[in-house]
Amino acid sequence: MTESEGDAVKMPKQNRRSHRLVAVTGATALLALAVHLGITAFNSHRKNRNKKDLHGSKVRVTLSASEIIKLAERVISKSKEVHDAVASVPLDKVTYMNVISPLAELEAQQFPLVQSCVFPKMVTTSDDVRKASAEAERRIDAHVLTCSMREDVYRVVKAFAMRGEWVNADAKHYTQALMRDFERNGLNLTLTKREEMQRVRVHIDELSLRYIQNLHEDCSFLVFTETELAGLPQEFLKSLDKADNGKLKVTLKSHHVVPVLELCEVGTTRKMVAVEYGKRCGEVNLSILEDLVQLRHKFARVLGYSNYAEYAVDHRMAKTPAKVYAFLEDISNSLANSAFMELSMLKDLKKKEEGDFPFGVEDLLYYVKKAEEQQFDFDFDFGALKQYFPVNLVLSGVFKIVQDLFGLRFEEITDAEVWHSDVSAYSVFDLSSGELLGHFYLDMYTREGKYSHTCVVALQNGALSSNGSRQIPVALLISQFQKDVSGQPALLRFSEVVNLFHEFGHVVQHICNRASFSKFSGLGFDPDFVEVPAQVLENWCYESFSLKLISGFHQDITKPIKDEMCKSIKRWRYSFSALKMKQQILYCIFDQIIHSAENVDIVELFKHLHPTIMLGLPALEGVNPASRFPCSAIGYDASCYSRIWSEVFTADIFASKFHDSYLNQYAGMQFRNKVLAPGGSKEPIEVLTGFLGREPSTQAFIDSRSHYRL
Repeated sequence: MTESEGDAVKMPKQNRRSHRLVAVTGATALLALAVHLGITAFNSHRKNRNKKDLHGSKVRVTLSASEIIKLAERVISKSKEVHDAVASVPLDKVTYMNVISPLAELEAQQFPLVQSCVFPKMVTTSDDVRKASAEAERRIDAHVLTCSMREDVYRVVKAFAMRGEWVNADAKHYTQALMRDFERNGLNLTLTKREEMQRVRVHIDELSLRYIQNLHEDCSFLVFTETELAGLPQEFLKSLDKADNGKLKVTLKSHHVVPVLELCEVGTTRKMVAVEYGKRCGEVNLSILEDLVQLRHKFARVLGYSNYAEYAVDHRMAKTPAKVYAFLEDISNSLANSAFMELSMLKDLKKKEEGDFPFGVEDLLYYVKKAEEQQFDFDFDFGALKQYFPVNLVLSGVFKIVQDLFGLRFEEITDAEVWHSDVSAYSVFDLSSGELLGHFYLDMYTREGKYSHTCVVALQNGALSSNGSRQIPVALLISQFQKDVSGQPALLRFSEVVNLFHEFGHVVQHICNRASFSKFSGLGFDPDFVEVPAQVLENWCYESFSLKLISGFHQDITKPIKDEMCKSIKRWRYSFSALKMKQQILYCIFDQIIHSAENVDIVELFKHLHPTIMLGLPALEGVNPASRFPCSAIGYDASCYSRIWSEVFTADIFASKFHDSYLNQYAGMQFRNKVLAPGGSKEPIEVLTGFLGREPSTQAFIDSRSHYRL
C-alpha cells in the first residue's frame, strides 16, 4: 500500500517432476541458509531449461508489446459477444444458465487474460511493453465502463433477479452483487438523471486529480542554517540544496518534512516547517475540497441517498455513517486516559529540554522519538536490529510459519516461465490431501522501471466452473528489496519485515479462497474487511518464537535475535499507540462529518475537532486541513475509517484464537476454512461470528493500547 503525500507526516504507526520442496523445517538456521542458497542459485542455471506454464494458470507472463495489444482486443471482443448474447435473451425466457452463468464464466475466464495485459507495466524493463500494457489497460477500462452502463444487460439480469429462482446461496449473492453494481451506476434511474450523474462524476474526477496534482507540483521550500537544523544527521544535511544566500533548502515534501519533525532539536524550526507544510496549496485546494464534497453529495442524492457518506458506506461492512461515527467515538473515548498519560510524558520531556515553551502538535513526532530512544537502546529500522534480518532467512521463516499454521506446502517451480531472472514461482498444496490450491510469483528485488511499492496483485482468481471444475488462483507479490552485494546478504529494515508478513498474508488470502465466483475470490472481500487476513499475519512479527525463526545475525545466522530485543520489539509496537490512534481518529471523524453534512465550514470544523479529540492540543494556526489530507479528496473519501475498523477486528481474532499458541494449526485451519475460504461470498459479520463463535468485540484492540506503559 502506498501512503499519500499528505499522510506521511502523521505519527508512525500439483505435483511436477520439476518441483523442489521449499518448506523449511526450522530445525536449524543452517538448514534455512542451505535451502535459500539453493533458492537464490537456481536462477543462474534456470536459463538452460525449457520454460513451462504453471499448471492450471491462464496467465501469460512474457507477452511482447504487440501481443499485449492483440490480446486486449480479443478480450474486449469476447466480452462484447457475451454481453450482447445476454442482452438478447427475452425477459420472459431468462434463466440462470442463459443470463448469470455466462457473465460469471466470462469474468472468471477473462480476468487472467486481462491481468496478462495489465500487470507487465508494473514489472517490465521494456519501455515498449510498459507503454503497450498501459494502453491495453486504458482500452480494457473503457470497455469495462461501457459494460457497466449497459441498460439492456441490466434489464435482463433484473428480470432474472425478480424471479427469485436461485440455484444456491452463492448464486443469489452473486446476482445481487451484479444488481448492486449496475444500480450504483444509475441504471435504475431515468435517462435524464443518469446523464446528470455522469456529468457530476466526470467533474468529481477532474477536481480530484487537480487536487492531487497541486500537491505533487508544489515546489515550496524553507531555508535554514545548519544551526537551525541541529539534530539532523550530516547525510541529510548534505542532501539538501543550497539557496543563493548559502542557507539550506527544506522542501515541503514528506521526505524532508518527516526527518525535520522527528529529529530537529530546534522547536521553532519544527513549528515553522509544520505550519508551512499545513498551508500547502492554501486556498486553492481548500476550495477544491469544498467543491468536491458538495459534488459528492449531489452525486449521492441523484442515486437516492441523503448524503455521500451514506452512499460510500452502504456497500461496506459498516453499513451506515452513524455506525462509523459511533465506532470511532467509542475507540477514541476508550483510549482517552492512556492517550492523556502518553501526552503528559511528552510534555514533561519538552519541559526538561526546552523549558516552559507550550507543547504543540508540531512536537509530537520529535518527542515520541525522543521517548522511544530513552526506552529502547536500538533503532527499529536500522543499526543493530537490521543485522538480524537477511531477506532469504526472513522469507524462509515466513514460509515456515504460514505452512505450519494453515496446513499448506510450498514447492518452488524451477522451470517456470517468468519475466525476469529475479522472479521465482511456487505452487501451493494442501498439506493433508496434496490438492493443488494455487500458485504465486515472487518478484522481490528492486530494478529500474519496476513498480516502486510493495503490493500483491491477483493474476488469476479462483472460481468454480459450470462444469464443476475449479480454476485455481494465482498471485504475484512485488517488493523492492535490495539484492545481495559482494557476498553480503541483503538485510531488511524491521518495517520491511512487517510489510513482507502483511503482503504475504494477502498471498495466502488469495490462494486459500474457495469462493464459487471470481468476483468474490481472493482479494474480493468487503473493503472494510479485505485487510484483516494480512493484518492478522503481522502479529507474528512481534512474538519471540517467530522473531527467532525469521532472524539470524547476517555474519552467523545460527545466532537469532536476542531475547531482550524480542521483548523490546513487542513493547515498542504499542509505544504511544493511544495517542497515535487518536490522531488517526481525528482525520477519520473529519472525513466522515464533511461527507455526512451539507455546507460544513471545513476550516472551523477542523479547528473544533483538533483540541476535542487531541486532548486539548489545538490545530496549528493558519493550517489548511485540505493541504495535508488528500485521502478525503481521492481514494478514501468517506471511508478513511476502514483501516482502523479492520485493525479492531484483527486484534479480536488474534487475541481470541492465536495469542496463547502461535502455531495453533487447529485455529489456523479454522481461519483458513471459515474466513479465507468464503472470500467475499459471505457477509463479513457472518464470517467473523462463525470463526469467533460470538459477536466481534473492540475490547482486545482497546486493551492492547491501554495496558501498555513505557
